Amino acid sequence: MDELAGLDNRLITRGFRGCWQELPPLERPTVAACLVSNQYLGLRALYGHVRTAPLETLIAEPRRLDTSSQRELRHAGFALVDADAQTTQSPFTLRDPTPGLLWLSTSGSTGRPKRVPHRFGTLMTHLSKQPPRRWLCAYSPGTYAWWQLVSLALTQPGQDLVLLEPDDRPVWPLIAEREGVTAVSGTPTFWWRAVLHYWDRLSHLPIEHIALGGEPVPQILLDRLHEALPRAHVWWTYASTEHGASIIVRDGRAGFPATWLQQRLPGQRALRIVDGELWIETCPGSQHFSATGDRAVIVGERVLLPGRVCADEIQVGGAKIAASVIQQVLLQHPAVAWAHLSPRRSSLVGQIPVAEVVLQTLVDTAELRQWCAARLPDYGVPRGFRILAHIPETLTGKSHV
Repeated sequence: MDELAGLDNRLITRGFRGCWQELPPLERPTVAACLVSNQYLGLRALYGHVRTAPLETLIAEPRRLDTSSQRELRHAGFALVDADAQTTQSPFTLRDPTPGLLWLSTSGSTGRPKRVPHRFGTLMTHLSKQPPRRWLCAYSPGTYAWWQLVSLALTQPGQDLVLLEPDDRPVWPLIAEREGVTAVSGTPTFWWRAVLHYWDRLSHLPIEHIALGGEPVPQILLDRLHEALPRAHVWWTYASTEHGASIIVRDGRAGFPATWLQQRLPGQRALRIVDGELWIETCPGSQHFSATGDRAVIVGERVLLPGRVCADEIQVGGAKIAASVIQQVLLQHPAVAWAHLSPRRSSLVGQIPVAEVVLQTLVDTAELRQWCAARLPDYGVPRGFRILAHIPETLTGKSHV
């Protein structure tokens, strides 16, 4: 990179407290997939990429790359570097690097692992100069959101970074308070868990900025965050490994203004809706669009993004209802802290809606069913309820997406 303006920023994670220049770069071949089990090793792999040119790099946790994926990488010319064991497996095919190229591993919309090429410019959300902040990062090394934050901390001054390990997440408010965190970025699942478990503590944290992304962001979650942290500025980002950062909404509302569908601003990707699905311009000004796989619904002056096209629609007999509509009704019940809807096969009507819920106060499922029946058509009332003890969380910090 030509400019690493954030080299003096402070990095804090388990086993390391210092600036970028104090990190020992990870030694590796010029084309390498770096397997890192913790944040410290992820930072070393990133710093090695930018300090030693020309390199081509993929960073991922070992658990995200199975044996088949690792073999495929070696066939594609990547050396496999185990940062923990300090071992390197040579590629099956030797090739020169594409200087500066960064690869992200993702399952995409198909569920099949694949690699997506990026450079720092396509990974960064904050291109304009940002005020000084100390960020809390709860994302796993090598994920798209992780790259967004570490890129910010590397390229802009005044952007310190506190990085959590998975077993730090249950006590993150204590860490944030101890380290003087002023900005926190997390998935909606991360924030659902926060308002459920740490409501009283959140108001005491000096958080000025909240960022969400990676999953659908409903209005009720934004409202709860505003209530818990009234001094914080809340924004959410629509971004994906495949398409990069495409939409940033700063007005505290779910969805984005429908007028953005007609706008073509310099340097920004155009948006359109095709058959209820969001399409995004592949490059600004290219006029070539790519399907995102995400459902888009115009409600009044807003475009809402309630979830994946393949998962949001439930067909009960000859009627259809969006899972997100049922979810919103359940979340309005005062006892419900979190809800997820999915279809279940039915020999009589094709599909029926079933709900998973996490409660903040005790209530029986009969009352939840009555609550839904008073607000939804009969085919939209969940036929089954499963009460969970905790909000589920995947390796990437999401729930079911």
